[in-house]
Amino acid sequence: MDLILHLRCFVAVAEESHFGRAAARLGTAQPPLSQRIQRLERELGVRLFERNSRQVTITKGGVLLLDEARELLARAEALMATSRRIRDGDAGLLRAALPPDIAGETVAEILADFRRRHADVELELHELPTSEQLARFASHDLDVGLIHHPCDVTGLGLGPVLRRELGVLLPRDAPAAALGEVPLSALADHDLILFPRANAPALHDDLLTTCARNGYTPAAIRHGQGPSFIRGLIRSADSVAFRPREARSADGSVDAPVDDPEIVWRPLVGAPLALRSSVAWPQGRSDAAVTAFAEATTHAMWKTAAVTTDLPSRPVHLRPAAEYYL
Repeated sequence: MDLILHLRCFVAVAEESHFGRAAARLGTAQPPLSQRIQRLERELGVRLFERNSRQVTITKGGVLLLDEARELLARAEALMATSRRIRDGDAGLLRAALPPDIAGETVAEILADFRRRHADVELELHELPTSEQLARFASHDLDVGLIHHPCDVTGLGLGPVLRRELGVLLPRDAPAAALGEVPLSALADHDLILFPRANAPALHDDLLTTCARNGYTPAAIRHGQGPSFIRGLIRSADSVAFRPREARSADGSVDAPVDDPEIVWRPLVGAPLALRSSVAWPQGRSDAAVTAFAEATTHAMWKTAAVTTDLPSRPVHLRPAAEYYL
């Protein structure tokens, strides 16, 4: 039984007190209307109307159910209107995610830019590593996110690949801190602080492989993500951590300021390490809201995070992942 249709019939008959007028209002014939009311009464187990040859009178049970029927119909209409806006990407809820390494300035710029583009869409933003984002894409619990490469992008559409060069955070009194650019081999006496492998297994392994090829095989890997925790390990555990250039000054130069007098940031010789990221979404979900988030994130990264890839000045083109050569 189509409950919503039958409730519309019930409300129309109740308000018109006449099957003929209710049928005309609904654009249907009187016999099918009478049959729908009878079936609704059977389904509910409640007699809704008293009928005679001249009039239709709503019963006490019908009166008690009428307000709830109207409320259900109003909710159904609101649901359909919202679903149409969501389908068109004009309103509703967008479930989005950013990885933990994104700087606060970049997050703020993304939020402000997205609100300017799509004020009618509620943005539910989560901090999630790449592995968790991929899992949520697969379970249909995430609409769009910023993921790190390399990873399995099967079934995803991607925005442009954004490259952020990684430098190194190290104790100010470390010998390598005196260098303008640090070769990876100069870090051999330091443990390495790295995000947990489960967060992005392929990226984790790729970073360690590149380090080894360039003469740095850390004696120990210490897992950490929060800035305060990482700074504490650098100061007290003779460790180092990789961190992207984050700030872009007014003259276009880049730097990575460290709010700690005991720690310095230095670029790496030859820029061997980088984070490569893309906005991603399930193929087939490239609606207006996803496009707005992809554009806001791409432009915010370019503005605040010293991205070195060439980015389009025009709106971001959303493509299937297979069209990008990573």
